[in-house]
Amino acid sequence: MKSLTHYLPTAVTILLAAAALFHGPIHQPAGYHDFADQSLVWGVPHFCDVTSNLGFALAAFWGWVRLAPNRAHPELRHGWAGYRLFLVGLFLTALGSAWYHLAPDNARLVWDRLPIALACAGLLAGVMGDTSRRDIRAMASLLALAAVASVAWWRFTDLAGSGDLRPYLLLQGLPIVLIPLWQWIYKAPAADRLAFGGALVIYVVAKLAEVNDHAIAAFLDPVTGHTLKHLLATGAAALIVGRLVSRVRVPHPACAAACRPAQPSAMSACR
Repeated sequence: MKSLTHYLPTAVTILLAAAALFHGPIHQPAGYHDFADQSLVWGVPHFCDVTSNLGFALAAFWGWVRLAPNRAHPELRHGWAGYRLFLVGLFLTALGSAWYHLAPDNARLVWDRLPIALACAGLLAGVMGDTSRRDIRAMASLLALAAVASVAWWRFTDLAGSGDLRPYLLLQGLPIVLIPLWQWIYKAPAADRLAFGGALVIYVVAKLAEVNDHAIAAFLDPVTGHTLKHLLATGAAALIVGRLVSRVRVPHPACAAACRPAQPSAMSACR
């Protein structure tokens, strides 16, 4: 029988969803598209905000090259469906955010927010599978649909004149709360807690940089708060990817036992 603490993540999710429901619509701030970066370099407008997205693509590429061939590794296979979605969302974030920042408006913002929501959904599913050691492929699919629905809800309500961000913000906030909870409940390795916890803290700092875009630009010109947000968020993603890569770098004992020269088929399965 599960202890009461195992139901804590579900209770927290319900409470946060209820709080969002009773709060009422959360609107996008006026002047949201008025970013501090007004640079024009080599014909690229908002150059720093656009090019600072490259790091997301590099982190996603690194993760895919190192993790996809090892997706059957015992330290990765339970969470792979989620981490795969995380890496895809991370790569698409580089493309969508760069496209948005070339000419910021609400229509382009859809393609910035959608991959971010997918990355958050993937991270949730990945850690859920990691910690609980169960198949989360169906959950990853459901969370991906929830990510699409959260951005679609904002866009449809935006076209109707209100622009409600509650589902999108809830999906961004849940990893910050649930990941430490899951890792505590299921006694995740200290290295996992340190890496994921550090990444979440960096991401929170990145969001603070985002809301202080112009103030930071006044001190760090030409680096603005939003550019800094991209760089910090890239660092957070790289910290997570790096931790996952370190897990599969050393063969798992179960693989080491199975992957003996006399058993070539087992060796190929454990690569």
